[in-house]
Amino acid sequence: MKPTVLIVTTSRWFPTARLAVALAHAGCNVAAVCPSGHPISKTTVVTRIFAYRGLAPLRSVAEAIRGTNPDLLVSGDDLATWHLHCLHAQEQRLRSHKFGSPFSQLIERSVGAPEFFDAIEDRASFMNLANEEGVRIPKTAIIASSEELHQWTAQVGFPTVLKANGTSGGVGVRVVNNAGQALSALRDLQAPPLMARAAKRAIFDRDTTLLLRSLRRTRSAVHAQSFIVGQEATSALACWNGAILASVHFAVLQKGHAAGHATVLRRIEHPEMAATAEKMVRRLRLSGLHGFDFMLDDQHHDAYLIELNPRATQVGHLSFGPGHDLPGALISALSGTAAQPASRITENDTIALFPQEWLRDSSSPYLRSAYHDVPWDQPELLRACVRKRADGSLVNLLQRYLKNR
Repeated sequence: MKPTVLIVTTSRWFPTARLAVALAHAGCNVAAVCPSGHPISKTTVVTRIFAYRGLAPLRSVAEAIRGTNPDLLVSGDDLATWHLHCLHAQEQRLRSHKFGSPFSQLIERSVGAPEFFDAIEDRASFMNLANEEGVRIPKTAIIASSEELHQWTAQVGFPTVLKANGTSGGVGVRVVNNAGQALSALRDLQAPPLMARAAKRAIFDRDTTLLLRSLRRTRSAVHAQSFIVGQEATSALACWNGAILASVHFAVLQKGHAAGHATVLRRIEHPEMAATAEKMVRRLRLSGLHGFDFMLDDQHHDAYLIELNPRATQVGHLSFGPGHDLPGALISALSGTAAQPASRITENDTIALFPQEWLRDSSSPYLRSAYHDVPWDQPELLRACVRKRADGSLVNLLQRYLKNR
């Protein structure tokens, strides 16, 4: 019997739909709990879809788990992972079973050891663990006040990087070049989400996840990292009980914007990135799909660990053969069968992600020189993406009209 995987996602991220297809091809039944209108509904592989409700997130996920009785959960974004951590804590409070509830056991099997959930959610704590493992990291400090920020910048200088907990996709990251920018960025990152922004997300994106944080005036913790001059890089991993099953490492060639997601990557072999990933996966006892972000310094190409992505990343569906097929390796470990990796998608090490690079620049030379990762086998998903671009143009026009009223 095929195992069942439930994808948990809170955002309408196109790569999550690509991951669903790859998981199905790896030999499992795929269900999802996601916001309405998610592109995952346009695939041919998802057997059942449950509604994710931003104002009742844990109930949404719990209902989907009860409705599918999955063998594994796969998180599609950082907020989804946080929901799983919260659901695990809730289950532990409600039940006092010696070995935990079935919900708790499922979450632990899917994402890893609960004693490290707090460190995964807090950027500064994660960096402290990395430092204990002897991993190369930038200088890092928690910044709670303008005085601490002044002390930090006096010590490390500019530019410097400020990051807020509870954010992803570059939304909570600022690179600042002077004292004025630094103070403004600190206030912005610490502040609760603006109601206008939360309302915009709810109306135009049908995403209500910011509303509660805005209404409750929830403030974010901020920490600083020294700025590393170099090239961004990323690792995507399939893990099981603290061991890496499969991995792929990339250098970032192009991004949608300065602090956003990569749109073009080149596959690389980097021993320090691989060793760092192995150490941190073992320390955190991770399971499931995860990613690490790095900076490769210009001088020696040393790999500085800067971020953990505690969920599937946008390259998780890509297969490069044995040892480099994340969905195949994960489903093999789950089912206890020999791995049957998907064939290598291309011999070209440069990958232009679809629709990311196409949306960034439809005339990009990378769309011709790189392997353009278009889902030709999922025509409805492809059509939905094309329509979204057209609809997005109309939404932008409407937003500009409302702003000028």
